[in-house]
Amino acid sequence: MYTVDKSELYENFIVKYGDPKEVGWSPQRRLKFDYYPPNDIYETMVNKVITHETQWIDVGGGESPFPYNLPLSKDASERCRKLVAVDPSPNVLNNLYAHEKINSTLEDFTTKDKFNLATFNMVAEHIEEPDSVVDRLSQLMESGGIVVVYTINKYSPVPLLTYVTPFSMHHKIKGVFWGEDGGKESGTFPVAYKMNTRVDLERLFSKYGFLEVSFEYLDDLSSMQRFKYLNLMELYLWKGFKGINMNYPENNILAIYRKE
Repeated sequence: MYTVDKSELYENFIVKYGDPKEVGWSPQRRLKFDYYPPNDIYETMVNKVITHETQWIDVGGGESPFPYNLPLSKDASERCRKLVAVDPSPNVLNNLYAHEKINSTLEDFTTKDKFNLATFNMVAEHIEEPDSVVDRLSQLMESGGIVVVYTINKYSPVPLLTYVTPFSMHHKIKGVFWGEDGGKESGTFPVAYKMNTRVDLERLFSKYGFLEVSFEYLDDLSSMQRFKYLNLMELYLWKGFKGINMNYPENNILAIYRKE
């Protein structure tokens, strides 16, 4: 249930990028190496669990549930029963897919609704008071509801770099590695890294009545995706790590918790 296979990832690829014969060199190369980026895996996983009965709260929802896959954002928002985006940033007011847009912290959000799906898409690393957030989340979730956390691994090289550099430099760092894919400067926020290891997440969610049902490290090769030859070298290096059954040093976390 909480895994995705290559056929599902390929279907998401078609939705996101289009015909494999017509896409650019980078997506074509990833397919050749059988490599799917963490974002693609997260999108495929969330899409898999959404049904017409899904009451979905997207924490830190920003302008879209899947910022790099707008066709899927549209399809998923139309398929679920309700999508509520809650975000203290005013960016959420520009969200075209949420049925309700709440410019608020999760802790201050009040509603009579109960949710059976909650998502944290590259949000957990910014949370300063994780106990308050997960405590409030436990009150909002139905029994048996799931929380999908997709976030940075605190001990990967790029997060370590951002942790020791001033916040004013963070958008510049994103620009060097990811160019336009680094997003707008208004979408760059301070990092706290209080929910960015398996130990921290398990301790936190179990404290408030959640059980870990899935945990993965997703190899992240996006740092060199703009540079054609460095990207090729990185893919070969990644294959080497995979050949000895090791995670690539740069990786993200995809964790799922069920409300007991």
